[in-house]
Amino acid sequence: MITARQRRTGFLVAGCFFMEIMDGTIVSTSASRIGQALGVTATAVGLVITAYFVTLAVLIPLSGWMVGRFGTRKVFLSAITLFTVASLLCSLSTSLPELVAWRVLQGVGGAMMVPVGRLAVLADVEKSDLMRMISYIVWPALLAPVFAPLLGGLITTYASWQWLFLVNIPLGFVAFFVALRLIPKVPGTAPPPLDWVGVVLTCLGLGGLTYAVDLLSQQTTRWGLFAAVGAPALVLFVLAVRHLLRTRHPLVDLRTLGIPTFRVAVGSGSLSGMAIAAVPFLLPLLFQQVFGWSAVKSGAIVLFVFVGNIGIKPATTPILNRWGFRSVLLVACLTLAGSLVAAAFVTAGTPLVVIIVIAVISGVARSVGGTSYNTLSFCDVPPAEMSHANTLAATTQQLASGLGVAAAAVALRLGAAIGGAFGADGRHTAYAIAFFIVAALPLAALLGVLAMHRDAGSAARTVPLRQRDG
Repeated sequence: MITARQRRTGFLVAGCFFMEIMDGTIVSTSASRIGQALGVTATAVGLVITAYFVTLAVLIPLSGWMVGRFGTRKVFLSAITLFTVASLLCSLSTSLPELVAWRVLQGVGGAMMVPVGRLAVLADVEKSDLMRMISYIVWPALLAPVFAPLLGGLITTYASWQWLFLVNIPLGFVAFFVALRLIPKVPGTAPPPLDWVGVVLTCLGLGGLTYAVDLLSQQTTRWGLFAAVGAPALVLFVLAVRHLLRTRHPLVDLRTLGIPTFRVAVGSGSLSGMAIAAVPFLLPLLFQQVFGWSAVKSGAIVLFVFVGNIGIKPATTPILNRWGFRSVLLVACLTLAGSLVAAAFVTAGTPLVVIIVIAVISGVARSVGGTSYNTLSFCDVPPAEMSHANTLAATTQQLASGLGVAAAAVALRLGAAIGGAFGADGRHTAYAIAFFIVAALPLAALLGVLAMHRDAGSAARTVPLRQRDG
């Protein structure tokens, strides 16, 4: 039974999660305004976004060890404070290097805030209550990328770019004082010595790969720089995996991937997560660049993805209890892929209600899939391995978000190359092809889902299949 305290803690972490993801995506909508204010090009402002995501990717693996060393409460409160102060400093920046520096500091806070908060939520939750608790904290990952285009458009249109960061100040204050009351004082333990080799290899590998992915997502890829960064980063990443599998006390224990449900949640969940991240990237661009809609109108239509997210949320737990993770994920993957294929056929003349229905269906698939994968991540993980599993899940989710945007950008370029042969309608053809390519991701995720046992994840369900079927 979930207590009132656990429920409030879940909503607290959800709010922090929303704040972190929103801050990572909303800046892109105001790149030109920020560039004008700081006297640089809009392309140069991309470094502000990259610095944030690279910092997140680099430091998330450290969160598990820091919780063991200093305790959940200290790390979580420090992360909220750092994120809030860095947000204020970002709004006061007068040059691009200054803004980038404060964004790195903001990323440090974000990297610790959400994984540590989620660990605090899941630490004392019974397996039978895991699904409901996950449903409380998973919605920001689905909502923030959808809400960001509209909020960014409104701020860009009616206020100054500084408000992109100032909105975090009151939210940060509220989160800090709520956390002060809710997060118990659990002292740190005596964790194994920090795996410094793992820290160096993992941080450099993840940081380099994240930056390389960002280079791919830009309108004009600098292939020489991409190769110079991506190739060494890939080598370091492979060495990091090799080291983490062999060392006695790894920074992140990859052996947790031996748990079948966790392995599917990380693998198939990452593929579906890439498609989920691609939708809020492709739809606003299609609406604005091809249909000629304003940023506010396109953002408002994309918000109907959120309507699907929230509309299905009360039914998600009963659905999973009734049909199980395997069956539900099969339908969710197929529905997500189908909504992407449907989006490929949308034109400027398509009735608005049809576009809204597609967006809502996409939101339903995102919500059900997101809750299913996040619950599946932890349903069979022993308490002793929860910290490592949480860290690994957070890291792969962060990478999936970045890879999803990059995959969408690359798919759009491939579509443009093909669509150039189709005359005046070439731009729309580029988006149609991009949606088809992205639709292949949740279809690929089906391979892992199909390999699951039909009763997988039963520890997190209140009505196991065997009991229901007699």
